[in-house]
Amino acid sequence: MSTENLPKLIQAMLDPSFYPHEAEKVQLAQTHISFVLLAGEYVYKVKKPVDFGFLNFTTLEKREHFCREELLLNRRLCPSLYLDVLAIYQGGDKFSLNPSADPVEYCLKMARMPEDKMMGNVIKAGALDEKKLDQIVAILVQFYDKAEGGKEIQDFGTGKSVAVNVLENFEQTENFIGCDALSQKQFDTITSYAKDFLTRETLFTERIASDKIRDCHGDLYSANICLAEQVYIFDCIEFNQRFRYCDVASDVAFLAMDLDYQGLEKLSEYFIDRFMEASKDTELKKMLNFYKCYRAYVRGKIGLFTAHSPEVDETTKNLCLEQAQKYFLLAARYAGAK
Repeated sequence: MSTENLPKLIQAMLDPSFYPHEAEKVQLAQTHISFVLLAGEYVYKVKKPVDFGFLNFTTLEKREHFCREELLLNRRLCPSLYLDVLAIYQGGDKFSLNPSADPVEYCLKMARMPEDKMMGNVIKAGALDEKKLDQIVAILVQFYDKAEGGKEIQDFGTGKSVAVNVLENFEQTENFIGCDALSQKQFDTITSYAKDFLTRETLFTERIASDKIRDCHGDLYSANICLAEQVYIFDCIEFNQRFRYCDVASDVAFLAMDLDYQGLEKLSEYFIDRFMEASKDTELKKMLNFYKCYRAYVRGKIGLFTAHSPEVDETTKNLCLEQAQKYFLLAARYAGAK
């Protein structure tokens, strides 16, 4: 892997000697907003200094704040995984976790989970079954039951509020129309469907009345679930409350969509049916297809953003574009494309 396009700090963190513990080899993964370094038994996450409108990490103060928010919010579901927020210091060309002068960056330190038990790898191995989905459902039902609700959060469940998120996605991807991943026909089909659904305000007010708008996870899909002896659901949205304050249907639709994306439609149906039964949410399916479409489009957008980040390598870029294309196809399918 070429490191020449990476920031000096990340290059330093790829050196095992950077860490105060044993790390024979350090691996780097990237998203559109983070550098994630796998070092021995731990994971270190550094936020990129980016501004996408819906998030802003452009100052050191903001990155520290959102590191601490991420720690706090993810301890709701994974207190044993989320360990600390660490300051990073610089002396000359050398970076260190040892205090000296003022911090130049902050990172989140987490316990590392077994790679073979990550849900994506369990799916690839053909080992995902109904029993594992039952475990996820049990955790989620309890989580949503305890999650904060109330008037301020419920306001994010109106059609008008949901439209802010949905329409923002379309605005942020218009410049990509015509690329290999997103066609004009797909864009028109998806936007028409979404805008029509958003006018059905009664559906949204019914969900508010049934107390289904909660402080949710916001990023509930297989990349953020580990199916070890204990099930871990991690990496919730910390950077924008309007992505986390949502209908429970929107949250679980993300995982259902992800299972569809993986070609596991029967398990997707099973997951939703079991969740509806366990949570006694009999009206969820009225919202399901709409939120699946929304979530698929979000993943396609993120694929485009990551592919066009200057620091990503060619392999990552091509993979992200391939994934984005598949997500947009799925979103169009939900929207009723023939």
